[in-house]
Amino acid sequence: MSIVTRQILTALGVSFVLSLLLPAVVFFIFPLSDWSLLWEKVVMGLPFVIFLPSLVITAGLIYGAVSGMFFKRQLQRVDEGLYLLEQGRLPSRPETYQISELATMVERMNQIHKQINEQTKLSQKMANEKAVDQEKQIQEIVSQERNRLARELHDSVSQQLFAASMFMSAITESPTVDKAVMKQFKIVEEMIHQSQLEMRALLLHLRPVALKGKSLQAGMQELLEELAQKVTMDIHWKMEPVTLDKGIEDHLFRILQESISNTLRHAKASSLEVLMIVRDGLIILRITDDGVGFNAENSKTGSYGLQNMHERAVELGGTMQLVSVPNKGTKLEVKIPLIHTGGDHDD
Repeated sequence: MSIVTRQILTALGVSFVLSLLLPAVVFFIFPLSDWSLLWEKVVMGLPFVIFLPSLVITAGLIYGAVSGMFFKRQLQRVDEGLYLLEQGRLPSRPETYQISELATMVERMNQIHKQINEQTKLSQKMANEKAVDQEKQIQEIVSQERNRLARELHDSVSQQLFAASMFMSAITESPTVDKAVMKQFKIVEEMIHQSQLEMRALLLHLRPVALKGKSLQAGMQELLEELAQKVTMDIHWKMEPVTLDKGIEDHLFRILQESISNTLRHAKASSLEVLMIVRDGLIILRITDDGVGFNAENSKTGSYGLQNMHERAVELGGTMQLVSVPNKGTKLEVKIPLIHTGGDHDD
């Protein structure tokens, strides 16, 4: 039951009781000599005994509707404030409330926002320090191992796939091959070609790709440009320049890498879109593909990667949302609050 309905019913109930109780008390103290006068006395075309309850109930109905709408507007403003708080923001201008209890709630919301803001600052600072320290300690080990794996795959499996592809091309171009057999050879040739594409994508992500002093925008663009040359996927991107701490840049870059890796391995997508913008004090990274999708609640496909991306977003005080529809595609969106943007990038 809505607050407007509840206020109207409450006011109607109180009005009805008063319309019966008050006349009863008055007539008990000052009894009438003839009770038929209540029916004979006509006001606005109605007997007095009917007019009085109708008047009181109508007044109660109007009062209930007005007060219900008033309380509804007040609560709606509080709800909007809670929504903004959930997004890590506050209303652009201070809200004033005529109800002291609601004003107290809003003040507490402001205090919670300050605490969250401070925790986000601390979390981002710790993430930055952690990224810098760990980068120096493990980057060399990880790079060496990934290079070794990429080199071995390139020298063995990739070369064998290339040789098989050339061999199948020579067979399919021969005029002496039967048409039925030729059809089967074409299928095998396509399978080898697809395996080559997947191997190229795997080699691309095995290499130790890092920002290496480049900006986040430049690093992401370089990654996507190189990916577009290796796979037959329509890739589009739009990125706004933004200055971030090293830890935030590293986390966002790794989230993009992990998302692309999941897309290449599982999505079977023909197109990929990457968007990075700054709006309302938030940096938004959105990655969308048109692949096979999956049930985000029941499927365990890429669960480790999804958990890793979610933890990176939370570590920066942000959020990650994943929407995937079977046979429709997948959209991943990460929002990170910018504590020190200076207002340069906000629209």
